[in-house]
Amino acid sequence: MKLAVTGKGGVGKTTVVAGMARVFADRGRKVLVIDADPASNMALALGLPRDQRLTPIAEMKELIEERTDAKSGSMGGFFKLNPRVDDLPDKYSLEKDGIRLMVMGTVQKGGGGCVCPENVMVRTLVAHLLLGRNEVVILDMEAGVEHLGRATAQAVNKLIVVVEPGQRSLEVAQKIRQLAADIGLKNIGLVGNKIRKETDREYLREKMPDFPFLGFIAYDPRLIEADLAGSPPYAESPEFLESMGRIVDSLVS
Repeated sequence: MKLAVTGKGGVGKTTVVAGMARVFADRGRKVLVIDADPASNMALALGLPRDQRLTPIAEMKELIEERTDAKSGSMGGFFKLNPRVDDLPDKYSLEKDGIRLMVMGTVQKGGGGCVCPENVMVRTLVAHLLLGRNEVVILDMEAGVEHLGRATAQAVNKLIVVVEPGQRSLEVAQKIRQLAADIGLKNIGLVGNKIRKETDREYLREKMPDFPFLGFIAYDPRLIEADLAGSPPYAESPEFLESMGRIVDSLVS
């Protein structure tokens, strides 16, 4: 199963990705999480120690130069458009309790996309992870689909957009759907987060009638405390994991 998760900053996207990864791993699946959002800190959300950090692939200048035959940061000139990447997940990842993590870095944008060594390297790696890996791959993205091309979009089983009760969150979700449609990605589902009461669910369903909801996650101050402490969101909240289990059931079914 290949999943891409996106949404407005601050809606709890990283929390959802961490919870989903934990549920899949607890069910005996091999899980690879790809941190492609510069604003998130997936390592802490997965319980990795603070002293264990990964350099984003997009910032590994020597590796990029070696694999593409071009100097990192250069524009124009000749370089490999299909560099070797199949060995990178094992070399440049960390594993914790059955979940493996890679940090991708930012895809540079400019016009139709920057055709530069860093961009080619990241896109080729994302394509390999989605098309060539026999495991659950969960891609934690920015509020968009920049890391996905037309070919890789077809490999995504579901684009999950995390929303919260609020107009700005829903406006971003609508924009993401437009961007996804441009690359042929139409299999989209929503996860409603930070639900305080039943009226929050009704609000989201009323405002987003054309989107299927995979599930809802209740507002829980323990999740905020876990984030402040740098520990996994599921460490202190069994209810959160139960909600994530139901969402995974919706995906699998």
